[in-house]
Amino acid sequence: MKSGKVLLLQARYPEDPAKEHERECFVRTAAVEHEHLECRNLLDGPPTLEEVGKYDALFIGGSGDFYVSKRDLPFHDEVLALLRGVAEASHPMFGSCFGYQLLVEAMGGEVAHDPANTEVGTYELSLTAESRQDPLFGELPATFCAQMGHKDRATRHPTGIPNLASSPQSPLQALRVPGKPIWATQFHPELDRTSNLSRFERYLESYAAHLTESERVETKMRFGESPEASELLRRFLKLVAG
Repeated sequence: MKSGKVLLLQARYPEDPAKEHERECFVRTAAVEHEHLECRNLLDGPPTLEEVGKYDALFIGGSGDFYVSKRDLPFHDEVLALLRGVAEASHPMFGSCFGYQLLVEAMGGEVAHDPANTEVGTYELSLTAESRQDPLFGELPATFCAQMGHKDRATRHPTGIPNLASSPQSPLQALRVPGKPIWATQFHPELDRTSNLSRFERYLESYAAHLTESERVETKMRFGESPEASELLRRFLKLVAG
């Protein structure tokens, strides 16, 4: 990469055990030096567009306590304004899960709280016709496995922004802002089987409070490997930053 610097925006309380875990997952799957991935907690307010521009790329991570559908993130509107500015400036960005949902809303799409279609574990996704010509998603096989952990989901993409991947429970799974180095996924490309299972166990009461013990065991058995999805962040940085 040019300067080798990447900014990760997080939305996590300081005591959230997933805060550092998430950072380590992005470092590993994006293949960046630990000291070159800097974090900014959105609970302290978003950075300025000028600050974001000092980095080669922007990552937006997940969130264990906040929902785009509920607009309960502090500085919610300011964060949306920042993402619109990043898109207008064509600055490289990749949003994962919560980051995807933020970008969908920022660009004019819709996100809904839908616990009935919660996806937790490893799921098979299918590429859409629109993804075939995409420089990032076009390299994936027609079907691939990805790590999930969400209760919110996009119900409508912004006008003019195609869907790149789909699952039966959440048909809208990925997007690219046309003509710009900006992608986002409902799934977690920064996670693999081990790290997603670890996160599930950390957030057990949040994800699985309604499940019986046998259902929790069954859910844990749904975690598998996702090698193709785990290559996305590394290939994204290669595409946008060289």
